[in-house]
Amino acid sequence: MLRGIRPLLRGSTYAGMLFAFLGAFASLPLLPFAMLPALVWRSAPYGVQVALTLVVWAALIGAVGLARSTRRGLVAAARRLLGVALPDPAAASAPAADRLRTPLWLLLHVAVGWTGALAGGLLLLMGLTLPGGWLDAELELSLFGGSARPGDGWASWVVALVCLLLAAALCAAVTRALRWLAPRLLGPSAAERLALAAERERALAERNRLAHELHDSIGHTLTATTIQAAVAGEVLAADPVAARAALRSIEESARAALEDLDYVLGALREQESETAPARTLADLPELLDRLRHAGAEVRPDLSGDLERVQGTLSRAAYRILQEGLTNALRHGAGGPIQVSVAAAPDGLRLGVVNRIGAGTGPARGTFPTSGHGLTGLAERVRLLNGELESGADGPDHWRLAVRLPVRWSA
Repeated sequence: MLRGIRPLLRGSTYAGMLFAFLGAFASLPLLPFAMLPALVWRSAPYGVQVALTLVVWAALIGAVGLARSTRRGLVAAARRLLGVALPDPAAASAPAADRLRTPLWLLLHVAVGWTGALAGGLLLLMGLTLPGGWLDAELELSLFGGSARPGDGWASWVVALVCLLLAAALCAAVTRALRWLAPRLLGPSAAERLALAAERERALAERNRLAHELHDSIGHTLTATTIQAAVAGEVLAADPVAARAALRSIEESARAALEDLDYVLGALREQESETAPARTLADLPELLDRLRHAGAEVRPDLSGDLERVQGTLSRAAYRILQEGLTNALRHGAGGPIQVSVAAAPDGLRLGVVNRIGAGTGPARGTFPTSGHGLTGLAERVRLLNGELESGADGPDHWRLAVRLPVRWSA
């Protein structure tokens, strides 16, 4: 018994009893409506009237539990007063069997609350009034035909102490029962847990996608603008026209990166961004021009009907080529960069080949990297059911080759 009373010393147990009493007393406004059928059927026996009232009362309590707002309020109250960790109810509509768990919780909550209130109140009243005979309180115990009546001496004090201990144990039992029931009836069901897991997975996938977009866009821009600034500084006196072209390219690259950054930050803040860049293979010539302004020699080889590559596939192809070209600028050793795009009925093939070795151009080999570039590329290609190959191609070249399955637009 003492083990059951010990939790009563914690304030959370008192809060649990308060939660139980609130559930019981909150059902009182429904009692007059539950009594109406018994009042109409006055000729019924008293026992039938009581049973009918209880059945109608239970039905009304259960009906209140069908409202979605009721469950949200119960979850919030259970978290606050019972100290039970419960997630917010899923926004999606739950199956019919899951929706019945809230009415069942309300019925048990009310039943446990009234049991605790009536039995606990009676035990508390007995414990306070028996020792001094207050309110002319008397107690008689009957068992197997025998009876005993404690007097006004120490026996009444023992009985009073036992009643108080039983009241405390009842409080602890009521709180423990509600804590045990809350996760099972107010917590997420199996279907809701699957929905929450799917929602978390979608959010994680979206965050990963945004991270890839930001890495590809900002990483490429910083690499290109650093090289372009170095080129502009070297030719500023000898070739002002080329220097101005490099500065214009820096401006264009920075503007595009700012658009991407605004879009990503708006998505992370769950706000609507004014610009939602969707760069596709149609923007590839502009990307190649920016590389040329950075002093790179780019040799494109485009074949097939690229206009038929649309949507997600076209956007992913652009980002893959952008990352490949960024790596060529960062780690390449000068010389031409070969870019190939081939659209065929069996798939879209992308390739970037560049020289490797000691750097000869401006700012070569001075770029710290996060190491996530190829990892992000591999994940992007995997999500599109494609194939990726990267590695040395001979003694002095690096080759990136990607094949993506194609679904031609009508």
